[in-house]
Amino acid sequence: MQLPAPRGPLSDRLVTALRRPPRSTIQLVRTQSREAADDALALWILHELHYRGFDDVDERWEWAPALSSMRHHLERELEQRLRSDFAAHLDANGLAETVRGDDDLVDVLTDLVEHDDAPSLAEHLLRNGTTELACEVLRQRSIYHLKEADPTAWVVPRLAGRAKAALVEIQYDEYGAGRSDRVHQDLFARGLEAADLSADYGHYVNEARTSVLEQNNTMSLFGLHRRLRGAALGHLAAFEATSSLPSRTLARALRRLGLPEELAAYYDEHVEADAIHEQLALRDVCGALVQDEPHLREDVVFGAWACLELEARMARDLLQHWDAA
Repeated sequence: MQLPAPRGPLSDRLVTALRRPPRSTIQLVRTQSREAADDALALWILHELHYRGFDDVDERWEWAPALSSMRHHLERELEQRLRSDFAAHLDANGLAETVRGDDDLVDVLTDLVEHDDAPSLAEHLLRNGTTELACEVLRQRSIYHLKEADPTAWVVPRLAGRAKAALVEIQYDEYGAGRSDRVHQDLFARGLEAADLSADYGHYVNEARTSVLEQNNTMSLFGLHRRLRGAALGHLAAFEATSSLPSRTLARALRRLGLPEELAAYYDEHVEADAIHEQLALRDVCGALVQDEPHLREDVVFGAWACLELEARMARDLLQHWDAA
């Protein structure tokens, strides 16, 4: 993957710096005029240095102090925005006492998912979708699905006991249960190839919407920080709990539109798998984690809320984009 095209002064300075040999000091001061797209892309680039990196970037940049400092500031701002919105959600819905109280955590998370009223891209594609719109969704989704489960993998060494064992069971399935031809990332890649779309990792980042970058940045933020392990696992639980039915609907939509069977098969894979993963993530991962570390309870709920909220923002963003076209 090559470095993406900048979206503003911050990402421009970052991309320019990364094309040079690593230095101990670089000037990456942000301007007073800030753009969400610029910040989101800069943070995405910084996170990607910890995944597969860029073909045109020296790998020694990964832990350069100047980049770590920039990443810290961008991550702090993202987390603060999300926590502020989460607190407002709790207050508006009278949920603060429930989240922080003694109610069963699985019930709290399940209730959060059941009351999610976000628009469904899968339903929209089934009812009103076109091949063009479906391919746009696939290109946007590729930013995550071509590294599916990788952000959560950072959390494994930070756990112990039942939560660790259950998380590894989920991850084992995500990575093909020992079969290279069943790795979920690669199943999605084969679907893209069958539809004459690029399966190259990160290929479509230049057209990724800001809402998509923020989704991905949040998963990386949660996964990369030990202190946010509760949020990472809450995010996982909400993701798995809201995947099975939309996957079934998307498979139907893709078949209705005549797109390759390999794409529908990718979503078929998630109908049954994610229904199983949902219970594992809710009870054996999050439930066990909070039983062992009760102080992480609110963070688990925060992570679940962030998953649902950012998916809703992305769906609304795309639907508004299509309405305006």
